[in-house]
Amino acid sequence: MRIAIAGAGNVGRSIAKELVDNGHQVMLIERVPRMVRPERVPAAEWILADACELSSLQEADLSSCDVVVAATGDDKVNLVVSLLAKTEFAVPRVVARINRAENEWLFNEQWGVDVSVSKPRLMAALVEEAVSVGDLVRLMTFRQSEANLVEITLPENAPYVGHPVRDVPLPHDSALVAVLRGRRVLVPTPDDPLEAGDELVFVVTSEMEDSVRAVILGEDSVEKTRGGKIF
Repeated sequence: MRIAIAGAGNVGRSIAKELVDNGHQVMLIERVPRMVRPERVPAAEWILADACELSSLQEADLSSCDVVVAATGDDKVNLVVSLLAKTEFAVPRVVARINRAENEWLFNEQWGVDVSVSKPRLMAALVEEAVSVGDLVRLMTFRQSEANLVEITLPENAPYVGHPVRDVPLPHDSALVAVLRGRRVLVPTPDDPLEAGDELVFVVTSEMEDSVRAVILGEDSVEKTRGGKIF
């Protein structure tokens, strides 16, 4: 894919390196001259320009990109870049970085954002994921589809521990996409049994999160969670 990244700070460069290593064509757009350091990611195309300027994006041929990543440290800039990418250049996929948690509500389809990544939310989710057993932890929100990536670590008393995946009556608009077992990542098949301690990763709509929690952890788990009890 051809991918444009607005912002060549630590975050932007790290994303660029990873994407280049995966075989993608990457263009870094940076407005601060001292931050333009092509030697940091030599395989990427570097452009000194303001990604909030329509003329700069036209010169960069943004319409030829499959994905735009707004990765600056300024939420206002990331919103403007996202909106321009989607409305002016019809970029199919726009990913935006959220720096301040109180701005999360702005990063939606109205601003051209397909997927938003909140550093504060992600850090909080990783902390919860590390210590939470027997609860649902939201890891990421996919704005375009209004679905979430969530994780549940199975306690020993979960209803379907020891049962194969086929026995789990997941509700509609939900899918079990991976089972993390120790250091292994398993793509679940109907015959795979679930074990205590498994980390189950689901893609599910917000409306069905409680239903998934109830199936995986038991009918009373939703009320216990809302009541603030710790499993």
